[in-house]
Amino acid sequence: MNTVMLKERLHEYIDHADEKHLEAIYVLLGQEMDAETQRKALIQSERAKYLRGEGKSYSPDEVKAMALNKNQRHAI
Repeated sequence: MNTVMLKERLHEYIDHADEKHLEAIYVLLGQEMDAETQRKALIQSERAKYLRGEGKSYSPDEVKAMALNKNQRHAI
């Protein structure tokens, strides 16, 4: 089943679901939705700082070097 079909079936189910089932769906997805909202807020905050000239940006090589150094520290 492809993504479009899954979404259609879920929309149809949600449109007709009773409160008990809707709450269960929300519990299953709620934590993930909250985490996604927090990630988006952090990204927007960091972008705003960057646009104001207050944030630091890194080149791809700098990011790679930082990642490698972090992994090397944890390997010890």
